[in-house]
Formats: sequence, C-alpha cells, structure tokens
Amino acid sequence: MTEKIDFTLRNETVADYAETENMTREAFWNQFAPGCAEHYLLHQIRNIDAFVPELDFIAEHRGQIIGNAVYTKSIIKTDNGEEVSVLCLGPIGVLPKYQGQGIGTALIKHTQQIAYQMGYRAIFIFGDPNFYKRVGFVPAEKYQIRTSDNVFATAHQVLPLDETFLLDKSGQYFEDPRFTIDEVATEKFDQQFPPKEKIVGIKSQPIFNKLITMTKEYHG
Repeated sequence: MTEKIDFTLRNETVADYAETENMTREAFWNQFAPGCAEHYLLHQIRNIDAFVPELDFIAEHRGQIIGNAVYTKSIIKTDNGEEVSVLCLGPIGVLPKYQGQGIGTALIKHTQQIAYQMGYRAIFIFGDPNFYKRVGFVPAEKYQIRTSDNVFATAHQVLPLDETFLLDKSGQYFEDPRFTIDEVATEKFDQQFPPKEKIVGIKSQPIFNKLITMTKEYHG
C-alpha cells in the first residue's frame, strides 16, 4: 500500500501559473486523447470574467504543486424563464505520481465549503461518474437539468450545496462561451512545454470516448 503523503492547500497566485499549467499537462497527457488540451483551457479561463479566483486552489507537497482545481461561473436557463448562477468545476488535476492519495477529493471538499460561503448552491462538472459520485456528485438528470444541447448526458453531474436549491431549477445548463477548446491554439500553446509523445490506444481513451457519447433525449 502506498504511504499517504502530506500536502497543503492554498490559493494559487499568478507566480504559480506556469508550474500549475505544466502540472495540469502532466496530469492529463494522453488520458482522454493523444496529448491533451486541459493546460491550454486552464490558461485561457484565467482571463475570462467567469473565472472565480477565490476558488482557484493548489495542492502542494514539499514546495511542488501536485494538484489544482479551478471554477468558472455558469448558468442554468430554467424551463420557467429564470437564469440561475451556478459553478463549473474544472479543470481539476493531480500529478499521476500522487493520484489515489485523496488530493482531488480534498480540493473539492475544501473549495465547496468556500463556494457555499460565497453564495453558490450547486457545482457542475463533466466527468467520470464513477469517481465524482464518491465526493457527492449525482447525475444532473436527477434534477431534469440538460446540457446546452438539451440532452441528458451521463458525464454531466452536479454537486448540490443545498438540498432544496435544484428542486425547481429544471432547464438547460450553459458554461461560459470561452470554455471551449481551439485545437490550433492548443497546439501552438503546447510548443512552449517540453516535447512529449502523443500516444493512441491508452486504456482510458476509449472509455472516455464512450462516456461522452452517452446521452439521452429530453422529451419535455
């Protein structure tokens, strides 16, 4: 059994950005597709109005950044015509060497408390339900909340910070428009990092590709 390491959590600073982006690249490289884009996405969302710096936290071990979680503001456009402010979690990553140590869980638990104190009542993510259900996430479908394409997606999950908040919030969920991946810009951005081999056929890649296609039509 791997011995648990000691780590601390703190707000990220501008001085941490380059190291955190490199950590994120290492965490996601080849996991979902050959190479990765999460480090570029992280770089981009820090410059948009939806970014929430108060919830940008890193995990640190002996002076090294080994994990990071960031949030952006998002909205639910409800079926009764309201726009409700909620949060989007991600990217959230941990260096492969330190995965399975509870670092990602600690980042989520810590930041969800701060998010609640800031007035937010729900956190959304697109990710693997097998992991995120361990920290309290449930299918967004439970609350009749669809994606921006108006479908229920298996990967679309929510962590309610208030048991009653989402009971009357059925509708469509929208991330910030700049929460997208530009493949050309990603490739250009990646050139400033040390070269890494892009590998096709990693075990997690087909699992992810299947997960993102698992949707169900909404019949309202």
